[in-house]
Amino acid sequence: MNASAGDLLGLPPEDRTSSPYTGYTRAHWEAAADGMLDAAWKWATPGGARLDLPGPPSHSGVRSDGLEGYARTFLAAGFRVAGAGGKDPNGLLERYADGLDAGTRTPGRDDTESWPLILDHHVQGQPMVESASVALGLRLTRPWLWDRLASDVQDRAEQWLRGALRHVPAGNNWYLFPYTVAGFLESVGRGDAETARARERASELLEHWYRGDGWYADGDGRAFDHYNGWALHLYPLLDAHLAGDEKESAHHGARLREHLESFSLMFGGDGAPLHFGRSLTYRFAASAGVGLGAVTGHTPLAPGVSRRVVSGSLRYFLERGAVGNDGLLNLGWHGPHAATLQSYSGPASPYWASKAFVALLAPAEHPLWVSPEEAAPSEGPDRVLSVPAAGFLVQSTGADGVVRLHNHGSDHVRPDEGESAADEDPHYARLAYSTVTGPTSAENTADNHLSVTVGGARSARRRIRPLGSGHGDGWGWAASWHLPVFPAGPSTVPGLRVESVTVARGRHELRVHRVLGAPDGARAELTGWATDPGGPVRSLLRGLHGWEAPEEVRAPRGTAFARWATVPRLGAEVTGTAVLVALASLTADPEAAPLDGASDEVVDGVVDAVRVADDTVTVRWAEDGARTRIAFGRGTMPVTVTVTVDHGVAVDHG
Repeated sequence: MNASAGDLLGLPPEDRTSSPYTGYTRAHWEAAADGMLDAAWKWATPGGARLDLPGPPSHSGVRSDGLEGYARTFLAAGFRVAGAGGKDPNGLLERYADGLDAGTRTPGRDDTESWPLILDHHVQGQPMVESASVALGLRLTRPWLWDRLASDVQDRAEQWLRGALRHVPAGNNWYLFPYTVAGFLESVGRGDAETARARERASELLEHWYRGDGWYADGDGRAFDHYNGWALHLYPLLDAHLAGDEKESAHHGARLREHLESFSLMFGGDGAPLHFGRSLTYRFAASAGVGLGAVTGHTPLAPGVSRRVVSGSLRYFLERGAVGNDGLLNLGWHGPHAATLQSYSGPASPYWASKAFVALLAPAEHPLWVSPEEAAPSEGPDRVLSVPAAGFLVQSTGADGVVRLHNHGSDHVRPDEGESAADEDPHYARLAYSTVTGPTSAENTADNHLSVTVGGARSARRRIRPLGSGHGDGWGWAASWHLPVFPAGPSTVPGLRVESVTVARGRHELRVHRVLGAPDGARAELTGWATDPGGPVRSLLRGLHGWEAPEEVRAPRGTAFARWATVPRLGAEVTGTAVLVALASLTADPEAAPLDGASDEVVDGVVDAVRVADDTVTVRWAEDGARTRIAFGRGTMPVTVTVTVDHGVAVDHG
């Protein structure tokens, strides 16, 4: 644990009898919430309306950041007190009641206490985000806070909250903020046509964004990330649960259950969630969906498995510097890390991690807390799981607990947005992510990337077009294609495109790419995982067909996991159509054999033979003689990719 996170938060001794994997109990969760809240309240304004935490401001400014401090910590306090049946030994609710009073007296005024008004997302949108946490905090603590407020304070709070109903959210999960505000107002007898329409509109969009397999797109495009668990599933199901609405609970609960079938595998054996997507400074909020599933009963996981996942995620970050010596959650991943952040990240932003404390809504006698911990999904046998709706291929290895996500479907590009290389996002554009590595920064060589260099300009991957995915017993595949876009000169090259296929078996990744329409003088490059060369995690990349000898390039800015990193890279001159085949590996298992014996077509011990003919790649695996066959379709779009493995199932996707 970092300098004194356990002491700063007042965590009790470990309990390895009921919690053999993490040592954490419900008491650890309560102590963590209490400690984080105590540290944050030291920075409150005199009236308690804002918590102005130290650090660089977000693009929304200091006043909005102060509201964020109030709202996000209030959410943690709400779960803490509601989960304890109203017991509030630290007097939290009195502070939040005073802050609500002070913040809503003269909203919009530029003074120490007044909250900013809620306006359209492109004008002054951040307060709309925070309104949902305020509303949810009030709903969770209604008998002990809201019902005891003076009527004029209630009226002022309602008026401020209604700003969320009367202004335009961003075109994504933001629509669930007015939905949550409206749900609270209706729960206290203040509903009307305006609240009903806000809820109806959000529900309509949520249905539109549902893609299947328990996954929502975060808006009209193809952004699939942690917002599924800590927003798109959390708000509607928690709303239905608090309202006692069995029909809505069943509807949203069924989707969360299906979501957790795949998402629960996306936590490593060390408790880490995948380092993938935006807002990663919310850290253990990634476990919110797992906790909510346990609280509501809508989960495929046994209580001991849910507990191991949520407690493992909390402990993972507390052990690695997420809480500084001042007791505050810092901006970053382990400790502070600027490249993890977005422009909307402010000093209080990490406190959306409060959503993980939804687990405290399960009382002490709940199976979540009394059932002994069981192994997480990633701690069992090696698994490969495809998620067709999102274009994901999830690969876990039990020997080291490492989970890898091969991304052939999530790009965070809006449907109306052009594909500019300048907007490439390392947290979406890469071919793969894991629980032990992070992407390199935009200033360094991109990890896990297939680029084409034309005229000295190296291409970026923006919009990802899925071609399908599937899995069988111990193996799986996913495929996609993209248009390489360039930062200098013309943004695209006529006819140039890249088709990519990943096949996973054990800890190995067969990476096959077909480059089409490459102009004379073009060069393709493929990179692997970025790792600390002196650390326990090893990254290997070997060419099987078409690639030149490998090299290592440096990433001096490092990643969220390594201060300084190296990236393996392969290169090849390409003209017209070229099929390129490589084998990659990421492991933290000290017993794992290296990928030795690389030649033009053979890697001893892993792959026995590679054949490429007529746009078809056939690979024979050394371990069991199984054959993988990847057949690219011919002609114009749409592309067809067929992937088969002996004794597996062939799947065609166009």
